Amino acid sequence: MTRRHAYLHAYRHAYLVLSGIAWCGFLAIIVWTMAFLAGVALNRTVDGPPHTTTFWAVTIDLSLLLLFAVQHSVMARRAVKARLRRLVPVELERTTYVLATNLCLALLLALWQPWDEQIWRVDGAAAAVLWALCASGWVLAIASTFAVDHLELVGLRQAGWASTRDTGPSSDLQVDGLYAFVRHPLMTGLVLAFWATPRMSAPHLLFTVAATAYIGVGIVFEERDLRRTFGASYDEYASRVPALVPALVPALVPGLRRRRGAASPTVVEGALRHCSTHRSTDVAADTPPDAG
Repeated sequence: MTRRHAYLHAYRHAYLVLSGIAWCGFLAIIVWTMAFLAGVALNRTVDGPPHTTTFWAVTIDLSLLLLFAVQHSVMARRAVKARLRRLVPVELERTTYVLATNLCLALLLALWQPWDEQIWRVDGAAAAVLWALCASGWVLAIASTFAVDHLELVGLRQAGWASTRDTGPSSDLQVDGLYAFVRHPLMTGLVLAFWATPRMSAPHLLFTVAATAYIGVGIVFEERDLRRTFGASYDEYASRVPALVPALVPALVPGLRRRRGAASPTVVEGALRHCSTHRSTDVAADTPPDAG
């Protein structure tokens, strides 16, 4: 093996390790967020216990939410992505985004300041229904990452864990699978998971309202870009399939297939874009959430 081949081999292993760490962190953050919002298995959750006054709690929490929103949106801009490519290998561009998102979400979860104020609480059968809806939301959100390209979303494919896919521009619109029921299944799952809870405290409500508003802004930007990319095809698709509330019967549009390839930055994505929808064109990179 020549020295050049040795270097390339070492770099490849480094890419695999770093992207694997980012992916493991992504999974850990998802589980952490689930427990954080459900108020189980953690000493500090979205609901409590309080550690400071309500004023400082709200100030800190809004700052943490803003930090995540700025990171998740700014790092997805084309200008920032172009600058990032001059600092890190292109194979690690997505991994860098995932690592930064993991860090911001970890800070939000670890430093969140609850305060003692309850909005609603239900028990019995109603609570069971809400927990089931919450779990369904998380399942839908996670399934949505596989309905597009999970490996690309979290940067594993770019780093070499799997062969690269053809992500060249396409005028086709794919509307099968989850996208036959709702245009933004990832966002639908996250909104459902955030709101469906039998115990809604004021800090939980702050988190949920802020996250939902961010998702709403992201959808507006994404819809704008998709209409710019697909034109009348997307207008027809949007007229048949709802944006967030799934249709009971899949609205299949004859002759239209929507290709969803390269990862775009969504929420919580990600989770989380952690959590985010994907598009085959780089225009996706200009949407605020990925959700991501």
